[in-house]
Amino acid sequence: MLSNLLSELLSKTAPTPPANNNNNKPPRTHNRPIRTTYISNPVSLPASFLTTPSPDSLPITLTPLDFATSPLPEYSQCHALVLDNVLSPSECATLLRLAEASVPAPGQPGSELRHGPDDPWAPALVNVGGGFEVLEQEYRNSDRIVWDCQEVVDRIWGRSHCDAPFVDTRDPSRSIRTLFTIHLYLNDSKAEVEGAELVGGATTFYSGDEKRRIDVDPKAGRVLIFQHRRLLHSGDDVLAGTKYTMRTDILYEFIREEEKEDGEAGQ
Repeated sequence: MLSNLLSELLSKTAPTPPANNNNNKPPRTHNRPIRTTYISNPVSLPASFLTTPSPDSLPITLTPLDFATSPLPEYSQCHALVLDNVLSPSECATLLRLAEASVPAPGQPGSELRHGPDDPWAPALVNVGGGFEVLEQEYRNSDRIVWDCQEVVDRIWGRSHCDAPFVDTRDPSRSIRTLFTIHLYLNDSKAEVEGAELVGGATTFYSGDEKRRIDVDPKAGRVLIFQHRRLLHSGDDVLAGTKYTMRTDILYEFIREEEKEDGEAGQ
């Protein structure tokens, strides 16, 4: 069983404008499918970026989410954990700057959805299957950059103390699927750091009736890892400031053992 990280999905979420404010434009929404195509410009990574500790680095700490003693004991057999200080605040800022530099310039292929010539971010689309996505901001109201850079993925993976080998996810002969989500928070929330501008934006796990919850609040350099299956979750509304996150997946390849030859049976 092998694991890998997908390309990074960097997200930027700002407060939703009040519906009764006539000075704010209504959210853009449509159901016209757009074929999924993401193009990244090459970006030169500083040799020391994520390969050596930065001056503001702190030791990484690990805290499992103990669902059994939480308001969500029904998830006691589920797996989720929080890693703090995987990246330092300065490394989070560098990651954002490099990701923005990866976006094709206006007029180049892959730049069609960006907000404007001075804004590299584009609305986050919703996957509808068959290689198509739609813009539906009532469901997903945030901006996104998809940065396809295996080298920076490898460096982040190394920071998380995971030593499983990577696989080629583009090989159709392999049986590969994602089982875990990874969120890397790139800025602080007021719930974690006094004086931070971001209010809200927690990743929340819910009970089936959404009456009970556990919040994981954003903190620069914090990583949340959790399984896809069974864990009902969402991103809380951003009430003030801007939330920056990177989302990716862990891929697993299932490999069948070859049938033993008759002569090896019973050995």
